[in-house]
Amino acid sequence: MELKRVVVTGLGALTPLGNSVEEYWNNLVAGVSGAAPITRFNTEKFKTKFACEVKNFDPSLFFDRKEMRKLDPYAQFAIVAADQAIVDSGIDLTKIDTDNVGVIWASGIGGIETFMEEMRSYANGDGSPRFSPFFIPKMISDIAAGHISMKYGFRGPNYGTVSACASSNNALIDSLNLIRLGKAIMFVSGGSEAAINEAGMGGFNSMQAISANNDNYKTASRPFDASRDGFVMGEGAGAIILEEYEHAKARGAKIYAELVGGGLSADAHHLTAPHPEGLGARLVMQRALSDANLKPEDIDYINVHGTATPLGDISETIAIKSIFGEHAYKVNISATKSMTGHLLGAAGAVEAIAAILATKYDIVPPTINLVTLDPQIDPKLNLTPNTAQKRVVNYALNNTFGFGGHNTSTIFKKLS
Repeated sequence: MELKRVVVTGLGALTPLGNSVEEYWNNLVAGVSGAAPITRFNTEKFKTKFACEVKNFDPSLFFDRKEMRKLDPYAQFAIVAADQAIVDSGIDLTKIDTDNVGVIWASGIGGIETFMEEMRSYANGDGSPRFSPFFIPKMISDIAAGHISMKYGFRGPNYGTVSACASSNNALIDSLNLIRLGKAIMFVSGGSEAAINEAGMGGFNSMQAISANNDNYKTASRPFDASRDGFVMGEGAGAIILEEYEHAKARGAKIYAELVGGGLSADAHHLTAPHPEGLGARLVMQRALSDANLKPEDIDYINVHGTATPLGDISETIAIKSIFGEHAYKVNISATKSMTGHLLGAAGAVEAIAAILATKYDIVPPTINLVTLDPQIDPKLNLTPNTAQKRVVNYALNNTFGFGGHNTSTIFKKLS
């Protein structure tokens, strides 16, 4: 069976660096940090007092009061980013077969804000079970996909993917494969997360997974640096319109890039820690390259998972060297989480947008806050330190890895 080609025809982004794709990309290239003191709750008793929040987001500009009662912040982010991507794609809903347009949307946690507020209300009450009728449908991690499909009448495949921080890259790969097989002509795909609250910050603090560098919060997300002490929590959403190439061409769509391959693997090693030799990471990159029918030396840019955890950064660079050999020293590598923080289940989609735009503009965003390289990381690797670099990017690879050992890689190609 001849597989169909899949291209990117629309983008949407709601991020700590900006509430549009243009603002997000410009701040990435400029090396701007999205970290700031947390505004959502009183952090006095919390070990970490900062995060990468979405800024200047007013849900009342997008939803009426009745709608907002039904939407957890993660779903609000999803709908707004999806709306941006659909507008950007130029889709005429009166001329498209909406029965064959699907939505695959990811979230690692889903409606944790809703769950926390409902439990707090119950605990502070008299013990009576006075729960909101919207509690369950606001909380579940698949509901964002449902909301997007209902808003636009998209009746194609519709579900959520959950693989921790690999979730939205997982969504892109599922969308890719279903279009390849002719199961749909188009997908709204991506992910969203909104976990900057007492439960999210407290939970990650207890694991010692996030940075507590409150005195230097702007530079606390420092992948590959010897002084890194964990990731910085982020939030937001990334939306990507994936479309069958001939369908996109026939309607005269603008095309950002082609999604040519995806890989999936498991570490089968530890609940939260990566394999020390990067075995799962190595396997997933191999599978993505094989799926795209590419050689390692074809890749120009790798947007790494690069969370700034002590173990993760080392194992990922080991995996890259094992796959790419001498070419590892010729490829640009960068960790955009140094600017956005870690958007958990939304990370893959938001970072895929960075990879896509790198192929469009031939610019590699930097890894900021890299001052003193960890001595366990090869100094010959080009980690794009602190300043964006111009180079031709024909192929960009995007890695995302999640707790539980879930690994995903996607590869985007400049459409010539």
